[in-house]
Amino acid sequence: MKRSYQIIDNKVAELDNPDSNIFVYINPDSEEKKFLVESVKLDEHTLNSALDPDEISRLEFEPEHIAIIMKRPKNYSSKHLLNFKVASMGIFIFADRIIIVLAEDVPVFGGKSFTKVLSLRDLTLKIIQGPVVHFLDHLKTFSMISDELESKINRSMQNKYLINLFTLEKSLVYYLSAINSNMLVIEKMKSSAAKFGFTSEEQEILDDIKIENSQCYKQADIYSSILASMMDARASIVSNNINILMKTLNIITIGIMLPSLVVSIFSMNVEFPLREHPYAFWFILLFAASSVVVVIYFWKKLKW
Repeated sequence: MKRSYQIIDNKVAELDNPDSNIFVYINPDSEEKKFLVESVKLDEHTLNSALDPDEISRLEFEPEHIAIIMKRPKNYSSKHLLNFKVASMGIFIFADRIIIVLAEDVPVFGGKSFTKVLSLRDLTLKIIQGPVVHFLDHLKTFSMISDELESKINRSMQNKYLINLFTLEKSLVYYLSAINSNMLVIEKMKSSAAKFGFTSEEQEILDDIKIENSQCYKQADIYSSILASMMDARASIVSNNINILMKTLNIITIGIMLPSLVVSIFSMNVEFPLREHPYAFWFILLFAASSVVVVIYFWKKLKW
C-alpha cells in the first residue's frame, strides 16, 4: 500500500498529488517492490531489509540516495502476552524526495515533533527521532508492568507471573540490541553530516537525538539488570509462599488428626472407662477439643 505526503504550511499532509515528495510504502506487494527496485533504483537487499524484523540498523550511501535501516518497537496488543517485539523500517533519502518502507501500518508522522517541519532534512531527523521516543514510551510501560508483576508474585504462588517476568526480560534484551543498533546509525549520521547537507542547527538536533537515544539505552539497561538480578529472589519468594502454605496445611492436618484419634479410640468395640457414665459423650468431646488446644499451644510456643 502506498501513501503520498507533502509538507504544507510546515506540516506533513497526506496528499495524492503528482508533486508529492514523501512516500510511505506499507508492506509493499510484488508490483510495488518491482517499481521501487527497477524504477526508483533501490537496492533489492536493502528494500527487503526494511521489512525484515531481524535485520540490524545500518546506513548506506548509494549513488542516487541514502539508505537508512532503523529499528523501532512494534505496536503492542494484549494478544502478545507481554512479548514486546521489534520491527525494522527503511528510510530512503533522495535529493528531492523521501521514501519510507514499513512492514505494518503505523503512524509515521504522529506526535508533537511533526507539528513543525521545515524541510526534508528536518523531516529526516524527526523520523529518526520517532523510534527513540517510541522506545522510551514502551520502557515506561515496562516499568509499570514489572511493578505490577512483582506485587502479584509477592502474593501468589502461580508460575504464570514468573513466566510473564521472563518474557518481559527477554523483550528487554531485544530492545537493548535494537536501541544500540540505532545508536550506531545515529553516530554514523553525525560523522557524515556533510553528505546529508545538515546545517549547524540540524547537527545540534542530531546531537540531541543521540543523547536521547543514549539515555534510552541506559534506561533499558537498568531495567534489564534489575529484572535479571531480582529474578532469583522472586523465584525464591514463590517457593517460600509454597512452603508457608504447606506448613499451614500440615498444622491443620495435625489439628484435625488428634481429635479424630481421640474419637476413634473411644469408638472401639471394647470396654473402656466412662463407658456407662451419663456424660461420657461430653467428656470425649472435651478430650477432642483439648487436643486441638494443645496443638495450637505448641504451634504458638515453637513459633511455627
